[in-house]
Amino acid sequence: MSLNETLTNDLKTAMKAGKKDELTIIRMLKTNLMNEKIKFGHDLNDDEAAAVVNREIKQHLDSIEQFKAGAREDLVEQQEKEMKILKKYAPKQMEPEEVAKIVKETVKQLGATGKSDFGKVMGAVMGKIKGKADGNVVKKAVNDELK
Repeated sequence: MSLNETLTNDLKTAMKAGKKDELTIIRMLKTNLMNEKIKFGHDLNDDEAAAVVNREIKQHLDSIEQFKAGAREDLVEQQEKEMKILKKYAPKQMEPEEVAKIVKETVKQLGATGKSDFGKVMGAVMGKIKGKADGNVVKKAVNDELK
């Protein structure tokens, strides 16, 4: 079942149950997916749909940081609630150990030797694991490997 079909089914369920927070997030996701579909001019594949969900999660994380800095705990709580809902639709994230393994393989393939090869390794790794791991996890793994 595609993400859009899942969202449609969950939208109906949330409407019947009267879950306003879920309704808001699902509608937002459906709108963002539709905008992305229009932008690309074709139905989104799984990777493109996952990128939309991951982008929303990242925006919520950024908002949480900003609200914490501004001492707005009420908004932090709301963003965290919304993020829990968003994470249901995000692709499963890779474990740091899996990322480290891919980084090691990529470093060998590219023949990378030091920090000067950081950008080359990051680009190659992010291309392989697109949307399946957070960029910060990849960055840490690459830094650890290219000491």
